[in-house]
Amino acid sequence: MDKIEKVRSISIWVFIIPFIAINLCLILITHFHELFPNKEHVIHNTIPYIDGGASISRTARVFPTYLIFKPAMFFTSYLLVKYWIYSKDIIQYFNKNEKNIKYILFFGVGSAVLLTLHSIFLGIKFDNDLYKLFRRVVMLCFIIFEVTAQAYLVMTYYRYKNDLLKFISEKVLKVKFILVSTLIIVAIISIPIVSLPGNKSLKHALEWDYFIGVITFYLLTFFMWKKNKQ
Repeated sequence: MDKIEKVRSISIWVFIIPFIAINLCLILITHFHELFPNKEHVIHNTIPYIDGGASISRTARVFPTYLIFKPAMFFTSYLLVKYWIYSKDIIQYFNKNEKNIKYILFFGVGSAVLLTLHSIFLGIKFDNDLYKLFRRVVMLCFIIFEVTAQAYLVMTYYRYKNDLLKFISEKVLKVKFILVSTLIIVAIISIPIVSLPGNKSLKHALEWDYFIGVITFYLLTFFMWKKNKQ
């Protein structure tokens, strides 16, 4: 199945591109202050994965970091659409009538659309409470859609695990299951934290770490599929 090699190739870039983009924005805004015409935008002495000193949007929404972040997210969104479509084709190879396909496509492609919307509106200043709420809802929906799509995909692969054994690493599939389960549990536990005012540092650290967890799913996809198996 050529779709397996396509999914494998796409998945590694879905991990690499956003990982490099967000960390490059972080490095620039914390260490290369001379690049920022507005010195109020620069950030000092933070490792947000640990101390939550800044949100991802805080590092990526200003000039010049948005010149890195936005194109990276647009391209990642395009790759996500391809990833979920090819994943659908792989599942249909084993069962054309698989009931989960419609959910995988809806939530998977939907997450890509939401990521694009988030990137478009990132950095646009509009002093309106509804607009601010809209941006938060878009980001929250992206996370929900993405993790839901991942959960449906892993569950479906488990259903056809015996048929997939010659194509995949069962150990990596188990790790993906553990990762998605952890993301769901953390999301549920975090609802009171993110919904209540305050705890900004904790929210920011959670945002960075959670985003890395979400894209690690695709890194595991690269290692799950065996190379050059027909």
